Amino acid sequence: MYQVIARKYRPQDFSELVGQEHVRTTLANAIGQGRIAHGYIFSGQRGTGKTTVARILARCLNCVSGPTGHPCGVCASCVEISAGNAPDVIEIDAASNRGINEMRELRENVRYRPARDRFKVFIIDEAHQITNEAFNALLKTLEEPPEWVVFILCTTESHKIPTTIASRCQQFSFRSVDFQELTARMRWICEQEGIQTDDDTLAVLAQAGEGSVRDSLSALDQAIACCGAQLSAPDVRQLLGMFSLASLEMVAEALKNGDSGAMLGVVQELERNGHNLQHYCRELARYFRNLLVVKIAGQETRLVAASTEEQSQMARAGAAFTEEDLTRYLQITLDLFKDLQFSLQPRLHLELGLLRLVHAGKLMSIEEALARVSSGPAPAAAPRPAPVRSAPVAAAPPPARTGPSPFARDTAKKTFAAPVAAPRAVEVPRAVAAPRAVDAAEAPPVAEPVKDPSAVDWRAAIHAALVEKELTHSADAVEHSDIVFSGTELTFTTGRLYGIAIRGEVEIPKIVQQLAGRPLKITVKQGDVQTAAALNPPAPKDDAALSERALSHPEVQRFRELFPDSNVRDVRNLKD
Repeated sequence: MYQVIARKYRPQDFSELVGQEHVRTTLANAIGQGRIAHGYIFSGQRGTGKTTVARILARCLNCVSGPTGHPCGVCASCVEISAGNAPDVIEIDAASNRGINEMRELRENVRYRPARDRFKVFIIDEAHQITNEAFNALLKTLEEPPEWVVFILCTTESHKIPTTIASRCQQFSFRSVDFQELTARMRWICEQEGIQTDDDTLAVLAQAGEGSVRDSLSALDQAIACCGAQLSAPDVRQLLGMFSLASLEMVAEALKNGDSGAMLGVVQELERNGHNLQHYCRELARYFRNLLVVKIAGQETRLVAASTEEQSQMARAGAAFTEEDLTRYLQITLDLFKDLQFSLQPRLHLELGLLRLVHAGKLMSIEEALARVSSGPAPAAAPRPAPVRSAPVAAAPPPARTGPSPFARDTAKKTFAAPVAAPRAVEVPRAVAAPRAVDAAEAPPVAEPVKDPSAVDWRAAIHAALVEKELTHSADAVEHSDIVFSGTELTFTTGRLYGIAIRGEVEIPKIVQQLAGRPLKITVKQGDVQTAAALNPPAPKDDAALSERALSHPEVQRFRELFPDSNVRDVRNLKD
């Protein structure tokens, strides 16, 4: 009878185990030192070797030359344990034996000595399926079992094991198997079976297993049954329903070009070939994650489950995007995958999600937008298109209609608050005009260093320097502050709002350094201010004058020129 590869090449010794070095080393040392515990919990992802290690441990304990870390494999105990019919190694499927009656029967069985071997080993698979009542019935036995009993609980959901049980056992967490170790194991198995394959095919099989050795070997068995002794990556990928890197790169290419039509073509091709759209979205999210990891960690990283050639392709594709772009694409794709799980129209959701990716690539961060407001419009040769709408230009007149508009009768009856103005050409702002040469006499004066910093009126000096630089808000904040000089530190005591303005003003440290002739530490504290400006606040200004002053500020004008459709709804004085 044919035996599947996953069972045929199941490890029989710790040396044959793939990965799990921490489990292998700890158990081998415990056996060598005679520190064998009475209870173990093996937890971790499916197909990572939990039951296999439990059987190897049972062989190590009951081998005729043991307890030993290297069982002989030829004695009756080793052979029967490998075959699964040893009288003193009892394997229990907790999924179907989860009740209190089964645990009571196990508790009665524990009292009897082994029939032949040295230890009586109970391997309980899927232990998290056991009910709380059954666990409570097993609690005392698991805490103080006879010296010839060893319990091994295997589970994929360790958080469901009661803490009263977990505290009485040694717990080992099994990790997903590394991609390189998994492909090396499958390459060795293919050589033993006489199967011809390549690295790309093994990479596809390892990706299908997602870190599970059993899942990868099951996929290998299926591929051999389908393709025979010659395996190729496209055939295996089609068999397993996986998507090629080229099909995912089509999305990256469309994002790089900002081509929405290409995105719709991708969905059309998926529908025509009968692919699962939800599965494609999951693979696309994994692809963006791999692009991000390769961009951060570089090529040939162990963080990406892909061959060297595939990682090179990902590096070339990811070079066209920033880390922020890839992070945004990954988040949008994850949200899209979540929506597709409950969607009645998956094609519409996928098309909408891919178009959102294209539009997200045209967005600008708030930091970049604020930087453009401060420094003027970006040059025409900017690599990325600006997200804000450009200045309107004179549009071509609409074609003459041969008949009355179908909406003419309805619109004629409506009244509007204001007529719609025709688009006007925006003049080039004076603030961004070409710089002209400045005479030395016109240059603003530079603060001269003082001989005695302790004798200077710091508030007046800093206020004057800020006024010369036209930083009126920061100058008002300094005017409403108490400033104390203490050798190497300048302490500002002011209110909360003025403290925010002082901390955020980058010109104040420069002015202080120019006045003192050396850099000083600047500390801003919140407290009561005893200044003339604070004791005698200025009279409130007229709202119209305040609005006119704010709208005439160069920064505000530049912002309104960059965003022509913006409206200033209110002007508030921060000193009020």
